Amino acid sequence: MSDDYLWDGAGEPDPEVERLERLLRPLRHGQAALRLPPAPAPARRAPTWTWAAAAAVLIALASARLGPSVSGLAWEVERLEGAPQVAGRGVADRGRLAPGQWLETNDTSRVRITTDAVGEVEIEPHSRLRLLDGGSASARMALARGVLHARIWAPPGRFVVDTPSATAVDLGCAYTLEVDDVGAGRVTVVSGWVGFRFENRESFVPRGATCRTRPRSGPGTPYYLDASEPLQEALTRLDFGPEAERAAALDVVLGEARGRDALSLWHLLNRGRATDRERVYARLDALAPAPAGVTRDGVLRGDQHMLDLWWDSLGLDSASWWRRWERPWSPAPGASPAR
Repeated sequence: MSDDYLWDGAGEPDPEVERLERLLRPLRHGQAALRLPPAPAPARRAPTWTWAAAAAVLIALASARLGPSVSGLAWEVERLEGAPQVAGRGVADRGRLAPGQWLETNDTSRVRITTDAVGEVEIEPHSRLRLLDGGSASARMALARGVLHARIWAPPGRFVVDTPSATAVDLGCAYTLEVDDVGAGRVTVVSGWVGFRFENRESFVPRGATCRTRPRSGPGTPYYLDASEPLQEALTRLDFGPEAERAAALDVVLGEARGRDALSLWHLLNRGRATDRERVYARLDALAPAPAGVTRDGVLRGDQHMLDLWWDSLGLDSASWWRRWERPWSPAPGASPAR
């Protein structure tokens, strides 16, 4: 990089400098220079510690603006079709979505919202979305209903969407999140993977897989989009159907499962009755044998370390990613989407 670039913008910029410029862009000063009245008669100079204290306050404020917990940065809104609204007002072509504001699309409108540091989200018709935290390096939204397509380039764990029935944590990916009018939802992952969570129930959804969720139940069992239809239907009954149908649904799942469906069986290891989990263990062990350090007794008593070891052996990225981010992104009080 030429030194001239730092002084007057001339020469070839350094990629790292360009990245920092994008991050700091929301803080740039865009108003006219302040005009001051003539200086009064000389006064006693303020003590050095006073200026040091003032500088410390300014630095702290700037750090707060750039930190991951910031809620004061707006996202750019681009109207793609129809007549979307932000905070009850129409968006002509472009606008801004500030933290705390709702974005709504009717049956014929679509929008794209973007921030350089996190990613972009496209909102389909008949959607209602609230920006909760628009931080420069992380963000949190609430999808009350509708469909969003997210493409995130921020580091894993920096983009989260709350829904009425689960919280979706991006782990470096692109995905589609759907929520219907009663709060039931579904996430489908295009690249990377998503952590889906409600209270103590969690699901890992890798590329090419999907996972449904229901109010008061949380996320169900993830499955690949190319899984057999009988397996998909049986998992829905197993997750959200009446208890009387559970045994028959599990029979179908175990009978239809391929090696690739170890994804689904792994999630069933800590769900349901002990007798069901014993059957799941046997089938999963036949399709993807338990790695060293994983025992039948440990898995059946819910040993998290053993379960994570088995997950890691399936070649679906490391469970440590999720363990790192699940606690900081537990649903915040009042973060659930309001109607």
